[in-house]
Amino acid sequence: MTSQAITPRELDARREQLADLRRLLAEQERDYATCRARVQRFIDRYVATLGPLYMELDALESQLYCAMRYLHESMSRHGIDTRAPDIPRATALPQLLMLPPGAPLPPEPEGGLIQVGPPPLKTLYRRAAMRLHPDLAPDDEERQRRESKMAEVNEAYAAQDRARLETLLLAAGESVIKVKGGDADAVMQWLRQAERAVQGRLRVVQAHHAQLTNHQMHQLCESIERAEKKGLEPLTIMANRLRAQITERRQELYIGQRLQPESHMAEAFLRQRQQRMSGGVAASH
Repeated sequence: MTSQAITPRELDARREQLADLRRLLAEQERDYATCRARVQRFIDRYVATLGPLYMELDALESQLYCAMRYLHESMSRHGIDTRAPDIPRATALPQLLMLPPGAPLPPEPEGGLIQVGPPPLKTLYRRAAMRLHPDLAPDDEERQRRESKMAEVNEAYAAQDRARLETLLLAAGESVIKVKGGDADAVMQWLRQAERAVQGRLRVVQAHHAQLTNHQMHQLCESIERAEKKGLEPLTIMANRLRAQITERRQELYIGQRLQPESHMAEAFLRQRQQRMSGGVAASH
């Protein structure tokens, strides 16, 4: 495709298309940020309410593991076959992934979005007059110089000598882009690259948003907020359940630390604890 085949209307349409994409991206980034902030506030409240209880429960599970390990090793030395206790897993506090920062768009072609194609001869003449008009001179010497240059400009315009007008304008300090025009091909290529970059970023944002809405804490947040609107206190209920588990673990630890390895009660205690850890207790923890 050549520059002559690209019309200003096509470029305007592509610019508007890019602008629409960027508006959509900005909207979806705001939606994601709003949703993430909401879930993070819930996580902060969740951790503040339940975090210390989970830490205490984890500490008790660790002490119980040590007691069970001691019983298992002592019983093995006495010829009693028992399964080694499983190492307890610490409770992982919930965390959200961060949306990575977006890369900047590729650099725009210099001046390409200002003027596409060389400006008309009349436009060049007007620009020359604005830069070289004698009335704009700060002193007599500069006025004489400008009068001489404007005479050349008038001659070039009268002769339809575009090359001479361009030379005079460039010598007067006008930018090459404003004299010779932008590169329509470069503008179109930049618009395509920018669209691909925005579409790629849009896919990243949408994927992170989907992951966020499927996150366990997002679903828990919605469930608890619905319950709280009905006047319930689900976090308080969860905290009370953890406190009940803590009480149970303390009792088990008290018993486990006082059992004699060779007793039948020690073997039963080990089996019962292993069943609980691999069953409902582990799931609730």
